[in-house]
Amino acid sequence: MAQAPIQFDRASGALVGANAWERLAAVALVMGSKVASNFSHRGYNICANLLRTTLPERGIQVKLNPDAVFEFPYGDGYWSKLLNRSYSYEDELELLFRDSADVDYTLLDCGANYGYWSVLVSSKPFGSHKAIAIEPSGQNFPKLANNAKINGNRFEAMKCAIGATRGTARLSGTKHEAFSIAGDQSDGEEVPVIALDNLLDDGKIAPGGKYLIKLDVEGVEIEAMKGGARLMQGDSVLLCEEHGNDPQHTVSRYILDHSLKLIVYDPRSNRLETVTDLSILDRIKVSTHVGYNVFGTASAFWLARIDALNAKTARRVQ
Repeated sequence: MAQAPIQFDRASGALVGANAWERLAAVALVMGSKVASNFSHRGYNICANLLRTTLPERGIQVKLNPDAVFEFPYGDGYWSKLLNRSYSYEDELELLFRDSADVDYTLLDCGANYGYWSVLVSSKPFGSHKAIAIEPSGQNFPKLANNAKINGNRFEAMKCAIGATRGTARLSGTKHEAFSIAGDQSDGEEVPVIALDNLLDDGKIAPGGKYLIKLDVEGVEIEAMKGGARLMQGDSVLLCEEHGNDPQHTVSRYILDHSLKLIVYDPRSNRLETVTDLSILDRIKVSTHVGYNVFGTASAFWLARIDALNAKTARRVQ
């Protein structure tokens, strides 16, 4: 019988249910994150995953806020940074999600992994929004479904990949956070593929709604955007990963070339800047091994919300 998950509260720092070795490992994971944060966490995942091999196989449930619990395997290199209470995951997304708590929108969480953003966005502090978490991996999907379950099944989980058209593809990779259908795959797991606009066709979402569409789809962002043309004509924002190792800024260039406004989080100003010159990304993309989120939208509603958010940020700084 599997051991009950360890419990960790990010607000208080309380770690419950861990044995002495697991507590020592937690200290190492936190200290490692604090040191590695000076180098964009380069090397942290490898070290954490090595440490994980010495730990018993069990889960840890992290209380993200009073209404959000997120579970992952204890010692996981990608998610164990959450044990470091000073660590923030994808600040630019949290900025927009928190500010949109009062908006009636649905999150389309594409490449959801274990469902971190679906758990948070569907929680009360973020507005209890509807979310559809889309994840193709047979390895990841049970963990995603478990996170839906332990949060009262308040968001829907779909096992498929996102692409330009409906069909099938091969999914492969060695890291759970980086599985991809990109390229001509001859091996790997066969997975169903849908286009974003198929969610309208299938009645999963309604025309005329407001949508935040997180695309963390590991190399098929442009194909995914091609499959969401109808959605992007309405009140939708694409939240796309711009890869740090791409000096051509291919995803951002595609957004600008297709009559969408490109919005980039600038850590220097702590604002979501609407840009037409991609050279700003040369300054922002300082690490080649991480992804940077950029936003694309044609929605006057969302552009006005982002302008208002920037005004609030400016007032806080003054």
